[in-house]
Amino acid sequence: QLQLVESGGGLVQPGGSLRLSCEVSGGSATYYNIGWFRQTPGYERQGVASIYSSLGKTEYAESVKGRFTVSSDNAKNTVSLQMNSLKPEDTAVYYCAAGGVSTYGGNWYRSYEYDYWGQGAQVTVSS
Repeated sequence: QLQLVESGGGLVQPGGSLRLSCEVSGGSATYYNIGWFRQTPGYERQGVASIYSSLGKTEYAESVKGRFTVSSDNAKNTVSLQMNSLKPEDTAVYYCAAGGVSTYGGNWYRSYEYDYWGQGAQVTVSS
């Protein structure tokens, strides 16, 4: 059974940075599309970024391009989301998820295509 655990959330001031980590166990993160999603009151769960290491593919939501970077550490079987220049609108519960090939390409941001989910990490951007 694949397990995902997020860490690294917290409170940060606007313009600051946070790094979220998704530790994967029970399988290699390399062979899954690892997606980052966020849940904000009043909105559906939003795809933020994804990385499909075995396919050499990353994706980003337009709202975070240039600010967020998703990366993988194969040795640690971990995927990270580096979040820079944070804005109050980035406040959300962030989830990592793992999905198969059905999440590739145009489906990367569709939460229902992912099979495994972490517990979520709260990110609050406020002064």
